[in-house]
Amino acid sequence: MRIIAGNKKGIILHAPPSLPVRPTTDRAKESLFNILENNFNLSELSVLDLFAGTGNISYEFSSRDAKAVLSIDQHPGCVKFMKETSAKLGFLAMEARKQDVFTFLKQNSEQFDIIFGDAPYALPRIPEIPELVFNKNMLNPGGWLILEHATMMKLSHLPHFFEERNYGQSSFSFFKQD
Repeated sequence: MRIIAGNKKGIILHAPPSLPVRPTTDRAKESLFNILENNFNLSELSVLDLFAGTGNISYEFSSRDAKAVLSIDQHPGCVKFMKETSAKLGFLAMEARKQDVFTFLKQNSEQFDIIFGDAPYALPRIPEIPELVFNKNMLNPGGWLILEHATMMKLSHLPHFFEERNYGQSSFSFFKQD
């Protein structure tokens, strides 16, 4: 996994092979961050990374000086790797927390500018995420929820949806807080 831009651009990170993850590809990640950089000043954002895994997306936001990055994953090895890596890279605004994502979403009272979720593709509960986020008013005005999912899954029928981008077997569905 490689950090593609920002103050840590080019750093290659090697996650332990025992972690149960499927990191976002560099091509999809570059496309995602091009979209975000054309719509937001990344250094002003508070970000929530759900199903953070190795922290791949969290590191990209941190490398671009996001104001705050909260990374949620339930796997202890993933959280340990994120904590060690963010400390090694000096990402002081990044926090990794071990918690079930759905429990977190039900209990959370914070608001974010960007919420990114990359759940396991086989997880049947992915369509519940937008409902939880918007019912709990977790996005600041103008904020986006972005879900990475298998291309065969369609989320365009859900409230607040505004766009889908496809990258091979992966898609990003975008939702916006009015």
